[in-house]
Amino acid sequence: MRSLRVRGRSSSTSGSLPRERIRAMPQPRGGTPDRHCKVHALMDLRLDCRHYRGEKPCRFGCVCADCTHYAPMGARILVVKLDAVGDVVRTTTILRPLRRKYDPCHITWLVHPAAEELLAGNPLIDLVLVYRPEDLESLRVQEFDLVLSLDKSPRATAVATWVRAAEKLGFGLSRYGTLYAFNPEAEYALRLGLDDDLKFRRNTRTYQEVIFEAIRLPYALDEYCMEVGQEEREEAAAVLRGLGVPDGASPIGLNMGGGSAFANKMWDAPQAIAFIAALRRVADNPVLLFGGEPEEEKVRRIVEARLPGVYAAMTPRRARLFEALLARCGVVVTGDSLGMHLAIAERRPVVVLFGPTCPQEIELYGRGEKIVSPVDCAPCYRNRCVRSPNCMEAIRPETVVQAVTSILRLRG
Repeated sequence: MRSLRVRGRSSSTSGSLPRERIRAMPQPRGGTPDRHCKVHALMDLRLDCRHYRGEKPCRFGCVCADCTHYAPMGARILVVKLDAVGDVVRTTTILRPLRRKYDPCHITWLVHPAAEELLAGNPLIDLVLVYRPEDLESLRVQEFDLVLSLDKSPRATAVATWVRAAEKLGFGLSRYGTLYAFNPEAEYALRLGLDDDLKFRRNTRTYQEVIFEAIRLPYALDEYCMEVGQEEREEAAAVLRGLGVPDGASPIGLNMGGGSAFANKMWDAPQAIAFIAALRRVADNPVLLFGGEPEEEKVRRIVEARLPGVYAAMTPRRARLFEALLARCGVVVTGDSLGMHLAIAERRPVVVLFGPTCPQEIELYGRGEKIVSPVDCAPCYRNRCVRSPNCMEAIRPETVVQAVTSILRLRG
């Protein structure tokens, strides 16, 4: 069996694909040659070169046989992580360690269309494929040395199960249509979904620690790997100027978004208004309000309170512009959401409010504070809640103000 080249060791269970040679069809004997036939008797095509395109010349414009820029793909790795979007963002923490362990390697990432923008152009990913028929058909004829399946959904695990690979780590789909672990190291991650007591109370590991164990990577507080271009950063600066945010100010980002999967992932308008009013008594930093279409009513009510220094930036449909706007904030106050992950990716200090989800699974890298609801029913991961006061209403605005001002003092 082929040998997968791992820096520092060798495994006989998988390996990089060999260089392939393709012979052109010879000119037929007798009669007129087919007009589509190559006249060359032999074509030496390096199909495993990362520069090879096939339908057009590579960027060096060389014919394979004479090219001095040959760069073999090495270990071909497929990452299957479709969604949720925030989980895709934090799964980018595996990219640098993968490059370190498998050198050289070629990384393909299969993702849901909703998260494609966040991965496109990432220099650590060689190819982004989207979960749609044409890209899935491409996967059916490819071979990989390693599949990393980090999504528990049936559509993702089905792909990870049928795609051809020498080795698979993470999650697969059984012949009964049920979830299982490809390898023993992924069993803890599987149990977290099966055992509420383990997930809610006994587990102390972050998401990163769990998935790194599942795919046999050493974890060393590896940071998110996101790519926001200069164009988006300049556009974010223009947005703030258009809103009238004073030049040189260090805004406090208040992200009202929380998604629709779980109930009460962020404050409602009354708690946000109380927070801004309490913040105004101790700090004069502008407050930038973020929120998507579901939060428009919340944001409108906050703006109508007419507190000084409040600007409704909202949440752009383009996730990279959203990230660039969060990067302009001195501190971001947020629930467990995409906005939280993007702020962490930008290495912004965050104050995160936790109600229905598990705070221990979130890695802040020492740049922030977690405010955990005191209610006895949290976490719950429920999509509806009738309790009053609910977990978010139980988090006092004054507590969050103290966390924000503490970060501001530390940052000078």
